[in-house]
Amino acid sequence: MILTNEQEMIRDTAREFAKKEITPNVHAWERDHIVPTHILSHLGELGLMGICVDEKWGGAGADFVSYILATEELAAADCGICNMMNVHNSPVCAALQEYGTDEQKARLLQPLAQGKLFGALLLTEPDAGSDAAAIKTKAVRQGDKYILNGTKQFVTSGRTANVAMIIAVTDPSKGSKGITCFVTRTDNPGYKVSRVEEKLGHRNCDTCQIALEDMEVSADDILGQPGEGYKIILSFLTAGRIAIAAQAVGVARAALECSIAYARERKTFGKPLAEHQTIAFRLADMATQITVARTMLLNVARDKDLGHVVPVEASMVKLFASEMAEKVCSEAIQIHGGYGFLSDYPVEKFYRDAKVLQIYEGSSEVQKILISRHILKD
Repeated sequence: MILTNEQEMIRDTAREFAKKEITPNVHAWERDHIVPTHILSHLGELGLMGICVDEKWGGAGADFVSYILATEELAAADCGICNMMNVHNSPVCAALQEYGTDEQKARLLQPLAQGKLFGALLLTEPDAGSDAAAIKTKAVRQGDKYILNGTKQFVTSGRTANVAMIIAVTDPSKGSKGITCFVTRTDNPGYKVSRVEEKLGHRNCDTCQIALEDMEVSADDILGQPGEGYKIILSFLTAGRIAIAAQAVGVARAALECSIAYARERKTFGKPLAEHQTIAFRLADMATQITVARTMLLNVARDKDLGHVVPVEASMVKLFASEMAEKVCSEAIQIHGGYGFLSDYPVEKFYRDAKVLQIYEGSSEVQKILISRHILKD
């Protein structure tokens, strides 16, 4: 795929920033349990916190391919920070742009797109993950407010975010059509961070359990219409899955680059590892798998920009890329030998970060269900 000048510029901007500002610091941030919110602010200054948001509302006004290219570059430096950027861009900013009123866009979307505010999605619950229609968080209207009660799990940027996109049940009798989406400030009374999770990977972002305890939300913070919440969240699953594939390509590429450098420097039996055919062939397989995943990724992203319906293709690329990333990162550790198991080298971090890509935004098993339904339907 031949990139436009704008797409190349956004990719190169993200790559340069990641190499200078993120890569040199990720180990210290992980060690000291730091969520580098200043990095998100800088990304906002570069236009990367509202990549697809119209310039009228403070965004870069770029296309979806540009967003995917930036995602790969940031994930190659740190998947956790990249994931915060992704959730912020889509669904939070994307949903506000598509469904928000002009008042909501001026009040929330514009500062979000500029990186002055940070967004989070509150969807998953302790007993409702892939089955989003099973959520139990309730929103009860009282005058011009809604009172929200429930628990949300695995919330990326749950403590960092100033703005929360919350999915809650407003009419239990209507099933999935009784679910409403709210976009509101996290400083509203009743928003409580009940736990910050200790995680295998993605340690440079805060993943939280959030308790909504009589949280007061204005009726003006409803996104779209009451009862449209399930439709709204489903409309952004495709974009989310493509973005996870981009994260996978980024982290796998970083693992390959480290493996190539190590194989050239490390000597065994009188010659560099790279001159041993078994190592060279492993590197060749890794590079091939990454290239296949990136080709799939860019094709699906381009189709989305063209307005084609790509849900099953998004599932396919998410499945393939996430499975590929774990394998490539595992191979990177193997090439490094015992040193790959130590935190002195970054490949152990890449492996830790890659694992969850097979789980969130729909696990590999869920993607296989969706793909199989599509290919087996009459």
